Amino acid sequence: MECYNSAVIKASAEKVFDTLKNFHDMSWSKNVVNQLDPVGDRKSDEVGAKRVLNGAFSETLKAMNPQEKSFSYSIDDGPGPLSKDNVDGYIGNVKVLPITEDNTSLVVWTCKWQRDKEGGVADFCNPIYHALLQDLKAHFST
Repeated sequence: MECYNSAVIKASAEKVFDTLKNFHDMSWSKNVVNQLDPVGDRKSDEVGAKRVLNGAFSETLKAMNPQEKSFSYSIDDGPGPLSKDNVDGYIGNVKVLPITEDNTSLVVWTCKWQRDKEGGVADFCNPIYHALLQDLKAHFST
C-alpha cells in the first residue's frame, strides 16, 4: 500500500532540499502546518529527530541523505486512519531531483505502510501531500 505525489518547483534542487531537510521547520507550509513542536534533543537533520505536527501527527526522522537529496520519516501516531491502532509501518519518503533543462526541481513525496486495519490511509494522506507540495511551490514563487 502506498501513496505518490510530485511537483515541479521553480528553484534548484539544492535550494529546495535545503528548505526541506530541516525536520523541525515547516514554515514554508502556510496552509497545512500551523504548528510544529520538536520533541527531544536531536538536531533537525539528525536521524531520530522527532516532531509533532498540528498537535496531531507524531513523526520520527528515519534517514537523511544530503548527497541524494532525500530523507524518510515514520508517522508513529496520528489522527483517524494514521492512528497507531490503525496503521503499521508508515514510512514517508521525500526526494528532490534536479531538472537540468531549466534549473528547477522535481520533488517526489511517497509513503508506504504495512497494515491498514480500517482503510483510508491513501485517501487521507494524498490530499495532505498534494497541499504540502502546493505550499512548497508557492514558497519558491515569491
